[in-house]
Amino acid sequence: MLEVKHIYKTFNPGTINEKTALRDVSLRLEEGEFVTVIGGNGAGKSTLLNAVAGTWPVDAGSISIDGVDVTGMSEHKRAKYIGRVFQDPMMGTAASMQIEENLALAARRGKRRTLRPGITRAEREGYVERLKILDLGLEDRLTARVGLLSGGQRQALTLLMATLIKPKLLLLDEHTAALDPKTAAKVLDATERIIAKDNLTTLMITHNMKDAIAHGNRLIMLYEGRIVIDVAGEEKKNLTVEQLLSLFSKVSGSDEADDTLLLS
Repeated sequence: MLEVKHIYKTFNPGTINEKTALRDVSLRLEEGEFVTVIGGNGAGKSTLLNAVAGTWPVDAGSISIDGVDVTGMSEHKRAKYIGRVFQDPMMGTAASMQIEENLALAARRGKRRTLRPGITRAEREGYVERLKILDLGLEDRLTARVGLLSGGQRQALTLLMATLIKPKLLLLDEHTAALDPKTAAKVLDATERIIAKDNLTTLMITHNMKDAIAHGNRLIMLYEGRIVIDVAGEEKKNLTVEQLLSLFSKVSGSDEADDTLLLS
């Protein structure tokens, strides 16, 4: 479903601020794979996600989604293949609109607009059923303004909107980092349920090693723009944080784990 081949990305080339963010990165995701991505600050996690999303072009290499080469495709054209949830809960929803209106916008993404009346009864019933998956009581608040919701509720709603029309690929860019631990756990549980229900192919960035181990069926770690760890199946399932840190030290050649990894 996703194939990244030998991509490179350097920012500010030829200047004193030159920074190579991705170095010969190759990655292949089969349909339904849920991959967690971890690494310290500057490891290349967000650059990888932005390269896949088309936020900026890569310097070399290729990116394909479901067999379609999207390397030279603009971000807005690539968006028809991708559902994305950002770190900021304020992004991805229209604060002044109702919950059901936000969902209606998501449901009509990529479709031709008509002059038919807004939301039908059947659509509203479908939204109620989808909202129940979140287990946040939002199914009883369809007409509530999204701006009145908590950060966690808005982020969960954004997740639902990103997957309402099944995307070829779901990108989660530290989508629980701005939430308190209890709310983050709820959103992650909802994420698991939605991904499992629709068998979504997913890349999820996280700073939290416990979350990276607990969720998904595969884990990759980036270091200085390269993938240095790629574990899946039983090997990933049986990992501990200590083993992951030890493995990181071995493959990176560094005895010092990034502070953000340790703090997480």
